[in-house]
Amino acid sequence: MKKILWLLLDDRMGSVGQARGVAQFLSADFEIVEKHISYTRLAKLPNFLKGAGLLGLTAESKKAVAEPAPDLVISASRRTAPVARWIKKRSGGKTVIAQIMYPGKSGIKDLDMVFVSEHDKKKKFYPNFTYIVGSPHRITPQTLEEARRKWEPVFAGMPKPLTAVIVGGAIKGHPFSLENAEWLGRAVKEFKQEFGGAVLITDSRRTGKAAQDIIMNELSAVPAYTYLWGEDKENPFIGFLACCDNIIVTGDSVTMCCEACGTGKPVYIFEGDDWLSHKHQRFVASLYRSGYAFPLEENARGSFVSRGALNPAAEVAEIIRRRFTKL
Repeated sequence: MKKILWLLLDDRMGSVGQARGVAQFLSADFEIVEKHISYTRLAKLPNFLKGAGLLGLTAESKKAVAEPAPDLVISASRRTAPVARWIKKRSGGKTVIAQIMYPGKSGIKDLDMVFVSEHDKKKKFYPNFTYIVGSPHRITPQTLEEARRKWEPVFAGMPKPLTAVIVGGAIKGHPFSLENAEWLGRAVKEFKQEFGGAVLITDSRRTGKAAQDIIMNELSAVPAYTYLWGEDKENPFIGFLACCDNIIVTGDSVTMCCEACGTGKPVYIFEGDDWLSHKHQRFVASLYRSGYAFPLEENARGSFVSRGALNPAAEVAEIIRRRFTKL
């Protein structure tokens, strides 16, 4: 009989993607149950006040996690960590907690395994921490192959090579300036002038209409398939990753960069000027250092070859699996 795994999924899609990314590699060993967590305004309280408890959860969410405790809980955000700790306490310590992302200092000893991105490395040593490059994501050879079969006919008539261009935008305290938008558009145009072919371009709500217009104006002479914010058509994002020959991505999103690097294709990161936070800069540097990506505007970009696909979700899942093998 399979063991039971609960995924604690809240309203932060980045966290949800990480949890599901790990779970997909555990489906042969666990029966996976998704527990959707909704919050009240009390969820904003710090974890040291909430403790191992359900303060800040809606009545429906409290009911969902009150069922018989599972063998394993995967928690992927600061707000779900107290819920995971409560489940373990209620099980008499039998439930194992795998926490993805740093949950804050409160209750760390209750967490059996904590998987933290290398760019978030802490000065203090924690014996239950494992550091990984990037963050878990949903990209696998299987998802890419399925998307390739679906989208390859759509892009078949476009000149090669195909470059997927993935544009983010403003991050907390760091707006995406129009100057950076122009710089990015010009850099992509020069990249295509050097290497030829077309672009498969998508952006984000965080990009902003003015920045979007500037980028697309710079690329007006470049053959392009677009999926821009506000366009009403099917999202081809995974198809872009599956069918492209190389990828240009902005460094403002850990998830976008890690999914791009999950393809194993050459990935070029745009950092811009006075935009990325120190945390994002450390993250991007970790991808360069590990050989998964290269700066977009470095002269030697044409010779860059990725070391392979970045797959932290499989790495995390294997560590979890080994933990249960020992029990």
